[in-house]
Amino acid sequence: MDAWLPLSWNGRFLGVGNGGLNGCIKYNDINYGATHGFATIGTNNGHDGVSGLPFYKNSGVVEDYVYRSIHLEAKIGKQISHEFYGTGPAKSYYLGCSTGGRQGFKEAQEFPEDFDGIVAGAPAFNLNALMYWTGQVYLKTGEPGSPTFLSASHWDLVYKDILRQCDGLDGVVDGVIEDPNLCQYRPEALICAAEQLDECLTGTQAETVRAIFSPVYDSEGNVIYPRLQPGANSTEWYFNGKPHSYPVDWFRYAIYNDTEWDIKTLSSKDWIAASKLNPFNVSTWEGDLSRARAQGTKILHYHGLQDPAISSENSARYYDHVSRTMGLSSAELDDFYRYFRISGLAHCRGGDGASFIGSSEETFATYDPDSNALAAIVRWVEEGIAPEYILGTQYRDGSRSTGDLVAQRKHCKYPARNIYDGHGNPSSADSWHCT
Repeated sequence: MDAWLPLSWNGRFLGVGNGGLNGCIKYNDINYGATHGFATIGTNNGHDGVSGLPFYKNSGVVEDYVYRSIHLEAKIGKQISHEFYGTGPAKSYYLGCSTGGRQGFKEAQEFPEDFDGIVAGAPAFNLNALMYWTGQVYLKTGEPGSPTFLSASHWDLVYKDILRQCDGLDGVVDGVIEDPNLCQYRPEALICAAEQLDECLTGTQAETVRAIFSPVYDSEGNVIYPRLQPGANSTEWYFNGKPHSYPVDWFRYAIYNDTEWDIKTLSSKDWIAASKLNPFNVSTWEGDLSRARAQGTKILHYHGLQDPAISSENSARYYDHVSRTMGLSSAELDDFYRYFRISGLAHCRGGDGASFIGSSEETFATYDPDSNALAAIVRWVEEGIAPEYILGTQYRDGSRSTGDLVAQRKHCKYPARNIYDGHGNPSSADSWHCT
């Protein structure tokens, strides 16, 4: 673990999460917290490096990864803070995205006393299903040269066509799909006409695209994992004709302890095996957040709607799962749990829209609570002012360093969606409303 303790302490503690299967301390997130006065701690998740190999025949490392590293981070971090400052923190917070988002929900589900406020982005919860879905993407696209494979230029063509079909559904053509739920993309529009040789798809390739933008089901027709939402180009993540290392490592080292397991054999039996084993409940798919509610823990959940790595539709699916499990309406969930869909935000950072929301050093624009997820959770916990929206900022070329503000957007609290009101400058947040 690494603890950064600012002399100009704000009296608060912040724990930060990790990413992927890796054991890398998120120094940028530690620096982000310490810069804003938090006593901040991060952990290597119980192992070093970016591979899942340390899981191999070592259940203790798996246990660290699933929950123990963050739980101990909270315990030890508070002790360190007390030792250094002579008093414990008045309030404790958590900040994480991707695996860090899953870790935040694991805390909310099992250790809600650790943190008063949790910011969890793009959570990798439903993890066994996520690993199965990720492996399925490789099987569906195939390798270069196979009839099912699409090159990077093919995928660029697909995403241009997705924008052509769906960008204007929110009332403005601006390169950002405000609500992918409205987009039922039809790739058959790109099938080659007679004697057309390029800038088009074969029927088999169109079938691949349709499969990617469709859920994965089990043998009884139940959804294992939702579709990848339209609007994010996953060429670098999943569409390059190579198996992603995460499902390979997960099934080899955490599920089977078999270094020879081959992802090309991935089938429903592997999904069933992972679900049954579910080491230390890594799935993190508990719909009952009653303990967090009773504890007074506040949860700010966000997900980019241009995420190329983890489908944002799984976040809405979890929110609805909590609502059904607890028998609570959205108005009742609002008391302690709010979910924000961030249009134009890629995986935790980046993207083509108003993606600077203060959820990390890389997405920082201002520390105003209306525009900063970390400041928003502090205000909610300490002042009782819950966020109604998150004001995102878009900079030219996606870089804050340019200082050239292109647009702003008040990202809505789920289940509301943003709609352009039909007049005014569409780059202005005030020209949109949540409905």
